[in-house]
Amino acid sequence: MAKTTVDGGGGLPSAAKAAEELKKELQRAMNSVVEDDEYSLEATDRAMQCLCALKDLKLKPNLNSNAFDIRSLSLSLPIPPPHEFVCPLSRQLMKDPVVLVSGQTYDRPFIQKWLKDGNSTCPETKQVLSHSVLTPNHLVRKMISQWCQKHGIELPGPSHDEDQDIITNADRDHLNSLLETLSSSNVSAQKKAAKQVRVLTKQIPSLRAVIGESNDAVPKLLNPLLSGNVNAHPDLQEDLITTVLNVSIHDSNKKLVAENPIVIPLLIESLKFGTLEARSNSAAALFTLSALDSNKQIIVKAGALKPLIDLLEEGQTLAMKDAASAIFNLSVVHENKGKAVSERAIKVIMKKIEDRILIDELLAILALLSTHHKAIEELGELGAVSCLLSIIKEDTSDRNKENCITILYTVCYNDRTKLKEIWIDESTNGTISNLARSGTSRAKRKANGILERLDRYVSLVHTT
Repeated sequence: MAKTTVDGGGGLPSAAKAAEELKKELQRAMNSVVEDDEYSLEATDRAMQCLCALKDLKLKPNLNSNAFDIRSLSLSLPIPPPHEFVCPLSRQLMKDPVVLVSGQTYDRPFIQKWLKDGNSTCPETKQVLSHSVLTPNHLVRKMISQWCQKHGIELPGPSHDEDQDIITNADRDHLNSLLETLSSSNVSAQKKAAKQVRVLTKQIPSLRAVIGESNDAVPKLLNPLLSGNVNAHPDLQEDLITTVLNVSIHDSNKKLVAENPIVIPLLIESLKFGTLEARSNSAAALFTLSALDSNKQIIVKAGALKPLIDLLEEGQTLAMKDAASAIFNLSVVHENKGKAVSERAIKVIMKKIEDRILIDELLAILALLSTHHKAIEELGELGAVSCLLSIIKEDTSDRNKENCITILYTVCYNDRTKLKEIWIDESTNGTISNLARSGTSRAKRKANGILERLDRYVSLVHTT
């Protein structure tokens, strides 16, 4: 390990901190000796080294003003680690190994500091870095973990530094170069650039903000999809749509992206005709953008609800979840509820619920839409009452039961003809009464409201 100078300043261990670490190491060594009848000689050596180091610290009051070698204080490992496990910068066992674009592996906090200090080359190879993406080296991390376990060493978990996401000038130049390539007419080059931008905007969240800072970045990004046939190159489409999703996650970009006149139409086009991955990520992007109320109207006016509902009806589980999330967000606005209902949302949702698919998400949407009068009519025609009662009886989720009783309350309030069906079930199973006793506070209120209506209904029937 490297020599560490203690100067009492920030960032370098003080004598007090070193003593504290030594005591922890001593305790670990002693535990392995005391608790294991077949303790190793390495454990006893570690314990003695720690005691000697603690003695040195006590006897050297001027240690803070002098350089010392951490290894001399027994903070070193019982045996030297393999060379490939040691960070070239810190000369210490790596805790969070990451790979630089040069192919060299470093410990994350040390290579981050190197980059933050303005360096644009690989410390080992001196190669100029095209970008500063740090990719976790899971294989080396696993090998280090196994080595530590074998030698009785506790390896701290990976650090999560606030400065983990560092944007260098090289990163900006690299991004701009990729965007320029996407603006070209070379499809092969566009595909390579699109894949790189997708990876960069996923691995370096701060690059999402960089894209948002430029007025022409989004048009350049989506340029390959503006040539006419959006679906001519499915892999290119998937990468660019996924990049839009990545960029949209950054809060400051949501308004900028949604208000760009080319973005929402392209997302909807991909939602209709793209591959399953492109459709799913288009739905996820619309969901992310719809977090802003002003964007909800833009998205619905552009015609997004129908293809979202189609995806909910036809897609696989992950795609359906993305579509459901977007539909829910958009349906929060009252004006959008009628449009969702007119696009067959109730029919599609009820079919999925009857098949017990995505019950949690779809009941939440149904509870939102049930306040619309046309939704009430469709729910009655589709036999929703018996389906919702059965879910209350069989489901263990309090939230699902609450959504079911909320929908039933709305149906009963607006369509008294359904009271008979609920009364018959109540007479036999006591479904509503049970929920009135054991449900959430909101579920209890709705259940009691239905019971009051049932009492009036029964009294009216007897009077008649």
